[in-house]
Amino acid sequence: MNLRQCLVGIALFAITSQLGNSAEMPNIVVILSDDQGWGDLSLNGNTNLQTPNIDGLARDGARFDRFYVCPVCSPTRAEFLTGRYHPRSGVYSTSAGGERMDLDETTIADTFRAAGYATGAFGKWHNGMQYPYHPNGRGFDEYYGFCSGHWGDYFSPPLEHNGQMVQGEGFCVDDFTDKAIRFMQLSVDSKKPFLAYLPFNIPHSPMQVPDKYWDKFKNAELTMRNREPDREDIPHTRSALAMCENIDYNVGRILEKLDQWGIAENTIVLYFCDNGPNGVRWNGGMKGRKGSTDEGGVRSPLIIRWPNGIPAGKLVMPIAGAIDLLPTLAELAKIERVGTNPLDGRSLAPLLTGQADVDWPDREIVSFWNNRVSVRNQRFRLDASGQLFDMSADPGQRDDVSQKHPNVTERLARVANQFREEILPGYDDDNRPFLLGHKNYRFTQLPARDALGTGNIKRSNRFPNCSFLTNWTSTSERINWDVEVGATGVYAVELQYTCSAEDVGAVIQLQCGSATLQATITEAHNPPLRGQEHDRTPRVESYVKDFATMSLGTIKLEQGARKLELSAIQIPGKQVMDFRLLMFTKQ
Repeated sequence: MNLRQCLVGIALFAITSQLGNSAEMPNIVVILSDDQGWGDLSLNGNTNLQTPNIDGLARDGARFDRFYVCPVCSPTRAEFLTGRYHPRSGVYSTSAGGERMDLDETTIADTFRAAGYATGAFGKWHNGMQYPYHPNGRGFDEYYGFCSGHWGDYFSPPLEHNGQMVQGEGFCVDDFTDKAIRFMQLSVDSKKPFLAYLPFNIPHSPMQVPDKYWDKFKNAELTMRNREPDREDIPHTRSALAMCENIDYNVGRILEKLDQWGIAENTIVLYFCDNGPNGVRWNGGMKGRKGSTDEGGVRSPLIIRWPNGIPAGKLVMPIAGAIDLLPTLAELAKIERVGTNPLDGRSLAPLLTGQADVDWPDREIVSFWNNRVSVRNQRFRLDASGQLFDMSADPGQRDDVSQKHPNVTERLARVANQFREEILPGYDDDNRPFLLGHKNYRFTQLPARDALGTGNIKRSNRFPNCSFLTNWTSTSERINWDVEVGATGVYAVELQYTCSAEDVGAVIQLQCGSATLQATITEAHNPPLRGQEHDRTPRVESYVKDFATMSLGTIKLEQGARKLELSAIQIPGKQVMDFRLLMFTKQ
């Protein structure tokens, strides 16, 4: 048993020994949208769309005036899950292993599971694929979705359920909601409190949405425009708004079920977004979008409804961030946090529950991405270039006031420099191998996303997340991974590939240390690229294929660090295959 498992076990014993009636413990539903900006809600004044269910959450609960996340996806997820700034946890990128949280981190799911909760996640994980980076290794008993940063098709795509490959059913966000509702229903039936995390994957591109939503927007006149309207891609905006209305529909489905089950009063429902909008569109006149550390890149809605504990219609003015959500939910549920790593966040419970005379001193929240550091306090933002903006008087960040407020500029610059000096050194020096096999888990996926190809092998797209490897034409070329085998044992190996009829017959070899496995591609499978048939606007990511699965046989792997290598011994045609994934199943 490793240190992390010991800590979780100790906390489980200590906490469960103090628990009272579990029926009194609030259920938790956390909904996180992907690339939806602060301005993509009618709640915040956007008349281009209607989001009545999300707006209703704010009416019946509390919303934060200024809430901050990260400029991009995986860092925000890590900060929510750990309560810590993402560079502390090993997250420095959005793909190829850089999205993984270090294994000494404990998560919000660890905390709630230790307190007796059923825990489930449904959607885009984006914090590691191979166990124990996988959701099932980070405190979630149940997982359905995809672990990558983006996906190539949103209609009945290949997904996974607790590590095993499955086929999705319909539009993915509807499907994720279906599975989350089923999980919650089972928890209600067993009278067990639950934590349900729904990290939806829209309106992230590719811009795909069912006809019902697209038909409303495909020719819609948009009256609310970006502060730089000439830069706005109107079809892309229409697509994003249609996708946001689908999110609202699914939020409504969840709220309806909570009412039907009679648990709405004692369920905390929390809604936020992972970064600024993924396009130039209306966002309240703020500067910046996804990827930016300016206000428009990191400001998110935060809405929390809990009829049993939070007054309806409450507007919370102090600034807050994703780092605060773990301690907040733990305090609201009256459970102790699992883990010993110091938090950067603070509990927002005193601001939410109506306590009088809350002593809430001003604070600084740091935003970081791509070597840019920005610092926000209640009134001011110091941007990545050192300019200071009075956000109360100038919410669009148009006038630098650093000369007028030198003391504030100096104070926030010290915070930024402290962040650089204490947190950032070496944060992206990543020598972590990809983990293959674990004594507590049967399945390991090694996708093309995490592989390196030699020679002329190339990716189907420069964005690795949902790519495949192609142009494999020589026996001198390799596809390889640096892996650490976690448990000695025999593993069945499956490969996902496509191959034209004229290229059938390639003999391939899988080698890990001294263990080898050979197989011959005997069946042609050469479907066309697809995904574009569902796109509402052109994409920048890879198109996909319907890959075939073939068995390579079994291989005995020894525990320890190894290089895993896929090579071709014979190539009778022009190329070996297009490669998507290896799946290892411990026997």
